[in-house]
Amino acid sequence: MTDLAEYNWAALTAAGLVDRAEYFASLGSTNDHAREIATLLPRDERLLIVADEQTAGRGRGANRWWTAPGSLACSLLFDPAARGIERQFFPMISLAAAIAIAETATVAASQVDAGLHWPNDVFVAGGKLAGVLIEALPDGRHVLGIGCNVNNRAKHAPPELSKTIVSLADLTGRDHSRGELLMEILRRLDERLDELARSPHAVGRRADELCLQHGTFLTIRSGSREASGMCAGIADDGALLLDTITGRQWFYSGVLVRDADRQA
Repeated sequence: MTDLAEYNWAALTAAGLVDRAEYFASLGSTNDHAREIATLLPRDERLLIVADEQTAGRGRGANRWWTAPGSLACSLLFDPAARGIERQFFPMISLAAAIAIAETATVAASQVDAGLHWPNDVFVAGGKLAGVLIEALPDGRHVLGIGCNVNNRAKHAPPELSKTIVSLADLTGRDHSRGELLMEILRRLDERLDELARSPHAVGRRADELCLQHGTFLTIRSGSREASGMCAGIADDGALLLDTITGRQWFYSGVLVRDADRQA
């Protein structure tokens, strides 16, 4: 089976999950491509971009995403306001996507439970399975990027990643249909985005249920603000709760600071 044939584009559009899909054997970045062509598309068109290889895949900030053969890399261009999501809850879109991926992965790898690392990562069995990158365009549309380790293997990753990532193939010992996984992720994402419009706090509560950082000592940096403390979970409005020596703090955006980051 070719990589292109692995995806059922007609089923994606027939299910009402996207309006149009584009496939690339190789692309710099699916998010970058979505941003570049957004101005050429009708505002209400939901565009899905899938690439088998990203030569310049991006994570949050200056981070890069390793896209190996067999992994899933895609971006969805859509307008959250058109779905009835209020602007104040736009930051929770990344949590909605991470929930969709975690729930899909838990079904695919039934012997383990997938969970979230705030603000945008999915972990299974101590390894990073997937990441989400959300970028807002000037006109209010959003690009939602997903990178998920599916049939690639951690042992083939660069040395700095091989001990920290995991794939579905690593977990189950078999390959998975990326097309079927993509369909399920998008189906669950569609449900969570509807929920974000109707009952956003339900999304926050589900994210808290899946949060793997409860009781973990974390350091969070948001702009010039930095704080360390014990994670008390995710609030129903999507904020990370951090119990510090000066009391509980709420973080609505930010990055986790690792020792390596601090030394850099």
